[in-house]
This record gives sequence, C-alpha cells and structure tokens, in this order.
Amino acid sequence: MAQPPETINETFLREVDENLRRDQLADFAKKHGNWIIAGLILFLAACGGWIYWQQYQVKRSEAQVEQIAQIYTDIGAGKTASAPRQLDALANSGRKGVRASALFTRAALAIQQNDLKLALATYKQIGADGSLPQAYHDAATIRQTALEFDSLQPDAVIGRLEPLAKPGNPWFASAGEMTALALIKQGKKQDAGRLFAAIAKDSTVPDQSRARAAQIAGTLGVDAGAVPVVPNP
Repeated sequence: MAQPPETINETFLREVDENLRRDQLADFAKKHGNWIIAGLILFLAACGGWIYWQQYQVKRSEAQVEQIAQIYTDIGAGKTASAPRQLDALANSGRKGVRASALFTRAALAIQQNDLKLALATYKQIGADGSLPQAYHDAATIRQTALEFDSLQPDAVIGRLEPLAKPGNPWFASAGEMTALALIKQGKKQDAGRLFAAIAKDSTVPDQSRARAAQIAGTLGVDAGAVPVVPNP
C-alpha cells in the first residue's frame, strides 16, 4: 500500500498543531479572560498614574524653585517676616536641591537674625541628611566649623576638617585656613606656616585667598614663593 508523501504528513501535522494551539488559547482566554482584562486595566492605570506623578513632581519642583527665588528676592529687599515659615516648609521637599537650598538659606537667615543656635542646628541637619550629595555635607561642615571655631578645641577643628584641608579639594582654602589657625593655637607655627604656603601655591584656590595665605605664611617665617599680587579694592 502506498504511503502519503512526507510533505503531506508534515503539512497535516503542522495544521493539527496550529489548530490545537488555537483551541488551547481560546480555552485559556475563555477561562481567564476576565483576569487578563483586569490585569491589563491595572497595568494601564499604573502607567498612567506613574506618568501623572512624574509630571506632578516636575511641576511641583518648578514651583518650589520659583518660590525659593522669590524668597531670595524678599530677603534681599529686607522682607524676612514670612521667609522662615516658607523655608521650613521647603526644607521638607522631596527634591534634594530644593531641600538643601532651603536649609542653607534658613541657616544664613538665622545668622543674620543672630540666632546662632538655630544656624548650627540647621547645618548639623544638612550634615546628617544621608540623601544629600557629599558636596552639601562638606559645605555644611565648613560653615558649622566657622561658627563654632572659637568654642572648639584645636584638635576638634583639625580632626573635623582633615578630609577637606588638602590641596586640590574645593574647600582647601577655607578648611586649610581654619586648620592652620588651630595649629597656631597649639603653638605649631611652622606647621601652620607650611599649610598657609600650600594654600598660596594651590592654583585652584582664588587669587585673593592665595595672596592672603602667602602673606600670613611669611609672617610665620615660611616662604610661599611666587603668588598672584591682588590689588587692594
């Protein structure tokens, strides 16, 4: 008895397989169709909600930036009555830049109003905020140390500023000067002079700070070498 051609067998088997898959898919859709539709609706709702939230956050951030700019304008004009309340509200913002700007401005305003206790507390709050970039922590450390300098022991100043009082660091001038002054308090004038000389030789430090550091280094008996000559304003 003759056997059907192999191509016919393959075609027949493929059609049977496709029909079987189609029947299985139809049965699956019939059995789970409501769940599939519900899942699709939830997925679309989640996508829509995420897009809406993103747009809301952008608009809110823009509004907060505009609010901070207005606060700066008001403070510059001497209108500070409502600034503390507004800044305290912005300090709770979910946007890191907005929160940091609000906190630094709040601390500066506190210093202007002679509330050093609040200013120090605000700088410590910035330093303890792990969500903020390191640059904000460093700036807060410098300002906090400057406020506390007269009440701190020299060792405390040197230890706190050690990571920042290095050539090439953006805060080298400020941290280096305070560290050198702490060394002078300890009677280590030569060490202080060498640190002032290092500041004077660091090309990343502003010229005015370099010139001042060179002058102080000279009074301590350390030659800072050639530094920019900054005319008196």
